[in-house]
Amino acid sequence: MFQDRIEAGHALAEKLRKYKNNPGVILAVPRGGVPIACVVAKELGLPLDIVLTKKIGHPLNKEYAIGAVSLSDSFIIPHEDVSPYYIERETKTIRDRLKEMYRKFMGDSLPLDIHGKTVILIDDGIATGNTLMATVKMLEKKNPAKIVIAVPVASENAIEKLAKEVDEIVCLLIPSHFMGVGAFYEDFTQVSDEEVIQYLEKLKKEKIPE
Repeated sequence: MFQDRIEAGHALAEKLRKYKNNPGVILAVPRGGVPIACVVAKELGLPLDIVLTKKIGHPLNKEYAIGAVSLSDSFIIPHEDVSPYYIERETKTIRDRLKEMYRKFMGDSLPLDIHGKTVILIDDGIATGNTLMATVKMLEKKNPAKIVIAVPVASENAIEKLAKEVDEIVCLLIPSHFMGVGAFYEDFTQVSDEEVIQYLEKLKKEKIPE
């Protein structure tokens, strides 16, 4: 059990100590992953960016994911009953929304180049791992040297699924009875957009090297 995301961030940073000052990048999954990632970035002396991914839902059932879109890439599972036009339209709509969100959080900053670097992907926990899986698939296209997933808590199923896709997973708690990410934090208050911006601005003032 973690008191809050900040405590979890300090505990996670300790487990990631071997990456301190390495040629790497911390990628935070908004919104809940940002407070944790800011702590880790500060303690390891690594630059931080946010990673935005949103699923593409099937036209007949939006909850059923047929792929995902990031700021610059997409990952699509072909379906015979889904037209290329639908994929193209949804991709553009989602990407425009993600770009707007990125500007809100990061201003005019350009996404960090991860080519040849160790990428440490941080969230506040993993339930199913499906969205993170899509994120990993898209990050792979940018040819990082290594992809590491780092989270305070995750389900056994998610760890088993993601372990096959990345170079390393650092997870502090893998409970045998997983009741949702929030069950393992005393304070799991939702992180607002304004708080995300505050965390990122505070980190920037610490002059983390890029």
